[in-house]
Amino acid sequence: MLLRLLPGDLASIIGGVQATPDQLVRLRVRLGTDRPLLAQYGHWAAGVLIGDLGTSALSGVSVTGELRRKLVVTLPLTLASSVLAVVLAVPAGTYAALRHRSRDGAAVSAVGQLGIAVPTFWMGIMLAVVFAVRLRVLPAQGFPVEGWADPGAAVRSLVLPVLTLALAQGAVLLRFVRSATLEVLHADYVRTARAKGLTTLGAVIRHGLRNAALPVVSVLGIQFASLLVGAVVVENAFALPGVGRMLLADVGNRDLVKVQGTVLLLSALVLVVGALIDVVHRLIDPRLRGAR
Repeated sequence: MLLRLLPGDLASIIGGVQATPDQLVRLRVRLGTDRPLLAQYGHWAAGVLIGDLGTSALSGVSVTGELRRKLVVTLPLTLASSVLAVVLAVPAGTYAALRHRSRDGAAVSAVGQLGIAVPTFWMGIMLAVVFAVRLRVLPAQGFPVEGWADPGAAVRSLVLPVLTLALAQGAVLLRFVRSATLEVLHADYVRTARAKGLTTLGAVIRHGLRNAALPVVSVLGIQFASLLVGAVVVENAFALPGVGRMLLADVGNRDLVKVQGTVLLLSALVLVVGALIDVVHRLIDPRLRGAR
């Protein structure tokens, strides 16, 4: 409803600046945008109930098929970025917490803070300058036309985007890992374990890891859900044909049927991620399994 309040409409975009008022009226009738908003929404919602997200008025292709083609880029990008962020952030954040009173621990925290401050698009440009322009070991932009039929080329095209998102996401995650680990370090059960002869690291791994993981898993879930939509900056910087880039273009082109289908799918994925995070919480913390 908010998108339809924006100036301009799809008929004006299709007809162009030379379209006459009569031609615009006929275009609106053909597109169905002349009908009341509730009638348009009801027609679209009825199609959704049978699995039909509609057809793009600009390209004439199925919205479901178009989303399927874009998700084969966005989902691997998001999943790989999240996994790499965890691999980088968990040991670094734990080390920064265990060494929080030393210079090296402070240095790790400072690097994480710097990663948060650096804009994602600038980080992507710098990585492209180093690895694509100077070293020429990775492509700077694009995704192979044949897609995952050529897995080697597809993986190479995603390396820099994945690294860009992972560094930005991992910097945020590092702070939460450090904070959660510091809280665990001051817990009574960790002090008791240390008094019984365990090292600080051993006590944290054996007794505090699960408790420290709870807030980190929540943050990771929020980050993953936001990346599904927020990857548009990286997708534009590296010219990747993903969902975020498509959504931004569709809003500008007023292809509202396609925008509705995309937003519906992304909302569903966010809800699925939230449900999975709840399941993981119950697996980590036995106390939640008996909660009512």
